[in-house]
Amino acid sequence: MRSPTGAVAASEPTPRRSAAPASAGRRLRPAVRKPLVVLHVVASVSWLALMLCLLTLGVTALTTGDADRLRTAYRAMGLLGDALILPLGLLTFLSGVALGLGTSWGLFRYYWVSTKFWLTLGAMTASVLALTDRLHDAVRVADAHPTGPITVADLGFVRYNTVIVPAVALTLYLFNVVLSVYKPWGRRKAKAVGGRKANAAVRRAAEAADARRGRIPGAGA
Repeated sequence: MRSPTGAVAASEPTPRRSAAPASAGRRLRPAVRKPLVVLHVVASVSWLALMLCLLTLGVTALTTGDADRLRTAYRAMGLLGDALILPLGLLTFLSGVALGLGTSWGLFRYYWVSTKFWLTLGAMTASVLALTDRLHDAVRVADAHPTGPITVADLGFVRYNTVIVPAVALTLYLFNVVLSVYKPWGRRKAKAVGGRKANAAVRRAAEAADARRGRIPGAGA
């Protein structure tokens, strides 16, 4: 469409240019993203190392015949659990969520990312609730028998819980590492629906801009 002065009116680029910054604005700047990646890696590795330490102490307590060594192992497990499980779990989970929301990976665009999200959430919840309780049980057994031998009857199922729960948690975290490295299963098909909705929104914005210029939506220049 020509203006009264004979110049050709501008067409679709205006709404398309206005849509681009909105998408880019959801992405983290490198100055923010890189420290966040470092935080996520450090927290994840520390969480993995914590589970390995707890498993080592649990196996030591299960196999030792020395009551003093058993008490030391259980008290160390309680100390590590109270000090590190909650902060490391939250740091790992929240930094991962921030990276998913602030990068092109998203949280639910890819199967491996969404699987890792739910596994991490479940593992963190189980660690904070179930694992912490099992460690407290072990500490109570050690405190109830400050000296002398501790019999199998005194320990009950505590000696197995302090091995089983860290082993399951460690397995989940190792599986998350495998997911992060291999990134299997590809992209979720639901993304195509989101893409069509985004394209429709761009078209509506273009038609609205054309209407404001006095053009008929969908008509040529």
